[in-house]
Parts: sequence; C-alpha cells; structure tokens
Amino acid sequence: MLSQNLKALARAGLVARHVAPTNPPQVTYSLTELGVSLAGPLTDLIRWFGQHGDELLAAQKHYDSQQT
Repeated sequence: MLSQNLKALARAGLVARHVAPTNPPQVTYSLTELGVSLAGPLTDLIRWFGQHGDELLAAQKHYDSQQT
C-alpha cells in the first residue's frame, strides 16, 4: 500500500522516485520542489485539525444524535 501511495505521489509530481540498479533494486524518494511547496500548507491544515479536533468531534456527535 505504501509503495502504491508513493508511486501516486511521484505521478503527481510531489516526490521524485529513484531506483538504484542494485540487486535487489533500492528505491529512494525525495520531495520535489512542488512537494516542498505543499509541505507548509499541509502542516498548517494538520495543525488546524489538531486545534479544532474537540469541536469537530462534538459536531459529529451532535449531528449523529439528530439522525433518526
């Protein structure tokens, strides 16, 4: 699963994938310039979820209690 996700990120241009011609092949990944530019906003989003987690859970609980 991790390999599939990393390949999808490489396809999107967010990570660079390098396969070394060894036996077995060694694959390394690194952030591209585009990936680096996403790191800051993504970190901000994760921080926001951390700061508002209790509110989000309370909203879900309230919503669920209103469902019949």
